[in-house]
Amino acid sequence: MELRHLAGFIATAEELHFGRAAARLHMAQPALSQQIRLLEKELGVELFHRNTRSVSLTDSGKAMLGPAKQVMADVDIARRSALFGSSEIVGRVVVGFAGASSRNVLPVLARAVRAEQPGIELVLKGQTYAGKAVAEVAAGQLDIGFARLPVNNQSVATRVYEYERMVAALPSDHPLAGRETIRIADLASEPFVTFPGTQGSTVRDALIHVAMGAGFTPRIMQEAPDSYTILGLVAAGVGVTITVSSVQHIDTPGLVYRELEDDLPRIAAVLAWRKENSAAATNAVLEIAERLLPTPAASEH
Repeated sequence: MELRHLAGFIATAEELHFGRAAARLHMAQPALSQQIRLLEKELGVELFHRNTRSVSLTDSGKAMLGPAKQVMADVDIARRSALFGSSEIVGRVVVGFAGASSRNVLPVLARAVRAEQPGIELVLKGQTYAGKAVAEVAAGQLDIGFARLPVNNQSVATRVYEYERMVAALPSDHPLAGRETIRIADLASEPFVTFPGTQGSTVRDALIHVAMGAGFTPRIMQEAPDSYTILGLVAAGVGVTITVSSVQHIDTPGLVYRELEDDLPRIAAVLAWRKENSAAATNAVLEIAERLLPTPAASEH
């Protein structure tokens, strides 16, 4: 079994299209098809269902995909070990982040890891909501997750790196947009746009919590997967939202942010990792993060 055959299998399994997989691997489609046939012949199983319209994984293909990815990841670690030698920390650290709210901190961390620990491959997994990130850290699917308090999983350790305000986002032609500040109760009759309710979004949870504290249940008109889409829908007049201050860099035409007059607690943004973690690479990334993203003093929030 050749590594290039495994790489071809993984690309085809992820794309479910031989043409796109071949383009991704910078090779001709007939050559990729031949690789897959050789792999299937060696294994004695079919890995893909093929017809003129679609490609899909067989049960054998589905079972093989995870181990195949692990083999390729281990090969990369072996390559890095040979390149950097025993004096360097070598490993792979998978980091889950939500997206817009990590925009200011994630590039800083990634650049520092590349500069200080070139033997560490930092794998960034986007679109990971805070609640889901904690669950995936606990399950070992992520090494480090960007999340928000509260974190109730006893197997997960956290450290605060930022305290965020809650702010309202409105269409620029909204009657309340003319005010410098608004109250949450002013939004009681408004339609809301926010994150899906089943993905572990702490921003959605906070929105519902503060709205109910102001005496109403928010009427959620539409859900969207990320802050960019949510704020685009707000700018288009679909509804309003309550979000966190770290997304205010999103400057969409037709959108305004307004501070909330209500006495609201700040939301603590944290890094989360398994308490029982013993991987040198993960610990090295956490040490760099602690230096670059220190916990703010109490007086700062």
